[in-house]
Amino acid sequence: MAAYKACVLFGVLVVCFFGACFADIPCAARKITGKSVVCVCNATYCDTITREPFVPNTYVVYYSSQSGLRFNKSRAQLKQANYSDTECIPTLILNPKVKYQRVEGFGGATTDAAGINWKNLSLPLQKYLIDSYFSDKGLQYNMIRVPIGGTDFSTHAYAYNELPVNDTKLSNFTLTYEDFHYKIPMIKAAMQASSTPIHVIATTWSPPLWMKTRPVYRGRSLLKPEYYQTYADYHYKFLEKYKEQGINVWGITTTNEPTTGLVGFIHSVNNLGWTAASMGRWIIMNLGPTIRNSTFKDVKIITGDDQRLTLPYWANVLVAEHPKVLDYVDGIAVHYYTDFLTPASILSEVSKSFPNKFIIATEACEGSIPILEKHVDVGSWVRAKKYAIDIIDDINHDVVGWIDWNLCLNVQGGPSYTANHVDSPILVFPEFNAFIKQPMFYAMGHFSKFVPRGSRRIQVTQKCGWKKSLWNTAFITPQNNVVVVLYNDGKATKVNLQLGSYQAVVEMEGNSMATVELPPNLSL
Repeated sequence: MAAYKACVLFGVLVVCFFGACFADIPCAARKITGKSVVCVCNATYCDTITREPFVPNTYVVYYSSQSGLRFNKSRAQLKQANYSDTECIPTLILNPKVKYQRVEGFGGATTDAAGINWKNLSLPLQKYLIDSYFSDKGLQYNMIRVPIGGTDFSTHAYAYNELPVNDTKLSNFTLTYEDFHYKIPMIKAAMQASSTPIHVIATTWSPPLWMKTRPVYRGRSLLKPEYYQTYADYHYKFLEKYKEQGINVWGITTTNEPTTGLVGFIHSVNNLGWTAASMGRWIIMNLGPTIRNSTFKDVKIITGDDQRLTLPYWANVLVAEHPKVLDYVDGIAVHYYTDFLTPASILSEVSKSFPNKFIIATEACEGSIPILEKHVDVGSWVRAKKYAIDIIDDINHDVVGWIDWNLCLNVQGGPSYTANHVDSPILVFPEFNAFIKQPMFYAMGHFSKFVPRGSRRIQVTQKCGWKKSLWNTAFITPQNNVVVVLYNDGKATKVNLQLGSYQAVVEMEGNSMATVELPPNLSL
């Protein structure tokens, strides 16, 4: 790690400024031995990416790769589709007339840890970091998840209104130092940088200990029934306090990872356990009426907020126990961590059962498995690949959005008062007043920058020897242009895209991804 820090310092000192001659400032790339490259940002230099304007009869491809490409652009002429061409290359037939779910967006979380790392940078670099995620020259994130109180990515365990105990009126519900110095400033900076509205999703990890059956922030605990209404009011009070600070919350979830608190064998995460029966009762008797009969009646209520593995439980069992929850719940949230155990088809099955409810992915990170040797793996392309494939798989199975975990962390993967260290797309080096953008950052951007809110996933048909190593998803945007995202997990190959009577050929390296923008109204 010392050698890597020296590499970062070297990058900070010798970054060239030739990028100023071009529309985009290129990545200040630093190769990590045995990995891919990271892009170094300091107080006077940080790479940017802008979308190319549409030009008739042309398409634009944006490439990133394990070899080191980062949003490299290529423009080419569209050709008339030649259906009798003897060369058979992997082909996608794009059909914008068949549309599926509406995309809500992409983003990350403003945890205490993210805010602390952000504030450890100089003001110019703080702006670079926010712009990298939220501005039109960055990834154009349009969603943020914010904790209601503390999480494992805080410097200590806390909740609101910890004292006085048994205070059913929540007479001492006040925001904390962490809200005023870290989370709120970071959200406001993002809102200022973004050219589109940012939808904020708020989540409680644990209420104050006096509401719980066991007075612990971590480990097994449930909500005492006498505080069901108080816990609903706890969410209402948070909405109220954040609105006073100029932040309107778009959605709330019904507690982070409720099965973790139910089983109690994971002790590194603040939690509160729920059964489907108790959760349903609380929603229909307390949370639902409290929110729907208030000035926050339009705030989305999102249940689950747990692993994909538990999705049938938080959909089918919850509704079977309490059918009236459908009167209050707008959607279901899923997390990333057990996706390797559960096929994405389970998402579509739930979506078909509840077609009026959306599914959104609200938390993901790499490096979370305790037995891993490296919780932070600087320059890992493998982790970028996992992000890219999971997003494609989720979206192709009706998910409307994908939110990453901490927006930035330090090189240890914290701070975390529980030592639950993990990786992040941006790592901060305050001793050098620098940060690096990892391959995961660019994997996120291949979706977030080119698939704006209101886009619709479209039908894609694979033809002519399509390979299992090629992953794909496609959209039509509100501007009526078609966007295709590809990931190649195999050898170098050509990919043919057919849209109406036109075709575009994309040449992909092995271990690379590409976003292709086709001009508006091409298929109309």
